[in-house]
Amino acid sequence: MGKEMMFMRHSAASSYKNEALPVHATKPGKERKGSEVHQLDMMEAFGQMTRAERVSVPNGDNAPGSKLIHGQVVSKKRVLDHGEVYTRQREVQAMLDLVKQETNRIESRFLEPACGTGNFLAEILTRKLNVVELRYARSQLDYERNAVLAVSSVYGIDILEDNVLECRRRLSEIFEKRYVKRFRKTAKADCLRAVRYILDRNITPGDALTLKTVGANPRPIVFSEWSPVNGSMIKRRDFTFHSLLEHGTQGQWFSSDLGEDVFIPSPKRDYPLIHFLRVSDVG
Repeated sequence: MGKEMMFMRHSAASSYKNEALPVHATKPGKERKGSEVHQLDMMEAFGQMTRAERVSVPNGDNAPGSKLIHGQVVSKKRVLDHGEVYTRQREVQAMLDLVKQETNRIESRFLEPACGTGNFLAEILTRKLNVVELRYARSQLDYERNAVLAVSSVYGIDILEDNVLECRRRLSEIFEKRYVKRFRKTAKADCLRAVRYILDRNITPGDALTLKTVGANPRPIVFSEWSPVNGSMIKRRDFTFHSLLEHGTQGQWFSSDLGEDVFIPSPKRDYPLIHFLRVSDVG
């Protein structure tokens, strides 16, 4: 799983770092604590706004659904407390165009470690669903199998739970609108249920610096890998985020055909094969 996932990493405003890294790549910012680096980047973005823009940013701890200033800031409090500055759509498009081949590959996995309400993930999913419609629109079953696969390939972490809930809702809505519009009366409730379940697993509240969930009792972040098998079946395996990033004892080393050492992480839990429309039956 780790070697196939694209790790989207960026800083705010004009200082974007346009890159996609393997999920096991070394975390940036070791010269300072990660939270300090993140806050400095975000405050730099806030500082680059004009005085009129800064004044017009609300002070309250508003929900992500509130009006954003240029699509970037919800409130001064959220910038100060969490370094929350959203990426503009034009920068999202430009950054993803650098890995356009991967965003157009249905099964290519993407992880956004500070996903906010899903600006990057929404665009990635939209691009993947465009490919699904282009290739599989004539067959509802083929469309469903590949659209569910596209949904299962996007992952996100955010430290704010309201962002996580909004991101899940947003991605689910992108899928549902296109699916229901295309198949109308034959659209399946099981398919919509499967997508919502996968998004509940893939978009998680947590801290990508500590690799743990947020709340009173932090636990290791766990992601599910969803792999298609024999057409309509799916194989689910759960991995801790830590095992995907660190080459420790939770896995094995192998030599590739190119003579390179490759680390394969071991799953935390392995599930039996299940039909892609019944993934939520596992619980």
